[in-house]
Amino acid sequence: MTQLDSSPVLAADSLQNASRGLVLASGSATRAALLEHAGIVAEILVPEVDEASIKRRCRADGCAPEATALALASAKAIGVAPLRPGALIIGADQIMICGDRWFDKPTNRGDARAHLQALRGRAHVLHSAVCLVRDGKQVWQHVVQPVMTMRNFSDQFLEAYLALEGDRLLSSVGAYRLEGLGINLFERIEGEHEAILGMPMLALLECLRSLGLMLS
Repeated sequence: MTQLDSSPVLAADSLQNASRGLVLASGSATRAALLEHAGIVAEILVPEVDEASIKRRCRADGCAPEATALALASAKAIGVAPLRPGALIIGADQIMICGDRWFDKPTNRGDARAHLQALRGRAHVLHSAVCLVRDGKQVWQHVVQPVMTMRNFSDQFLEAYLALEGDRLLSSVGAYRLEGLGINLFERIEGEHEAILGMPMLALLECLRSLGLMLS
């Protein structure tokens, strides 16, 4: 893509070039907050994507977890591209793997309990993907793979945790919110915090700076 003006007009209270808008293709409040906290002004459009179908197709095709995460991120961004011709659209998604098991978001509290019991005392990997799309074509992509190790927590802790977190766990793969009580589940975390929350911000910011969309 073409480098933008090296002396851009900045958006208010931001390090972003005000002359070019960004779009986040996501219904995730956490991802929107990550952009906002980094000074990125983005319009939010919620894509209509059949994530389960994409995952099934990728698994059937033998895709690696990182490729599947990228396929999901790209599908989200491409899905809203017709609504904003010429705009740069951010898509992001995650795939969580423990051993050879792929995890989805829990569907109920019993499911959340079973997921946490399976993850207890073990390491799992979050394949966290982000991409940029313009006019339906992907122009950049990146995947990072934080490694998360859960401690061998007690059953008493598990039940207290489930009761306190409630249905909020159903919106998070792995049945934890690292920005909340979920931090108590872990003994070791390796990787970028923002990527764990759902957006590899360091790579995204570097890309936006290289394009002249953010001050370098």
